[in-house]
Amino acid sequence: MNSKLAGIILLTLGVASANAVAGEGEGHIERPYLGQEPPGSAPEPFAPGIITTKGWEYGGVFSPDMREFYVLKRDENETTWQHVYRYREGEWHDEVLWERQGTPFIAPDGQTMHIGRAYKVRDADGWSQAKRLGEAFEPFRIMRLTASARNTYYFDEVGSAGDGRIRYSRIVDGERQAPELADAAINTGTWLAHPFIAPDESYLLFDGRRGGGYGDSDIYVSFRQADGSWGKPSIWAKP
Repeated sequence: MNSKLAGIILLTLGVASANAVAGEGEGHIERPYLGQEPPGSAPEPFAPGIITTKGWEYGGVFSPDMREFYVLKRDENETTWQHVYRYREGEWHDEVLWERQGTPFIAPDGQTMHIGRAYKVRDADGWSQAKRLGEAFEPFRIMRLTASARNTYYFDEVGSAGDGRIRYSRIVDGERQAPELADAAINTGTWLAHPFIAPDESYLLFDGRRGGGYGDSDIYVSFRQADGSWGKPSIWAKP
């Protein structure tokens, strides 16, 4: 599975828990998903001609309230910019925020944007300057870091020749714990990357290459077991 499509699939599952926000109450969105049809179970290009074009796009993610969509786009000069599509007064508006600083992920509370080893918080101007996660995260070249509603992090690392692993970090007694390797059920195979932890931590999505796959990186899903471990991952999507 190529990384561009992988990002779109993660987006599709990642917003599932926010569907009610888009369709109910005072925050009703008349044209959710940038005016596209709601996602189904089969992966497909998102918003052709708007998000998915002949150019380079990557890292698409909605905010939890479904009113913002963040995506990286590369211009004709090969410079990558952080775009945001915001829903205002019944329409979606594209805005360029800054030159690429990392792969964005909006935490479930909607107030924190994770970008690898750094993060931003919402402020009066939109987003703060980038802050570092802390010394414990500096040894890792993080591509994508995602967070659950309990603020548990799951993240990948660039690694070397596909040997990167997936790690997590929890908060225990109010203190952020040092990163640990995820279960062997997750860290099997090569080119493990792009994790997405469900807001309630009930499932984990990631991509990688392992036996029984389709020959390239496939997207896997693993469900949390009763004892807290991760179940055997199954292929959720093929190239």
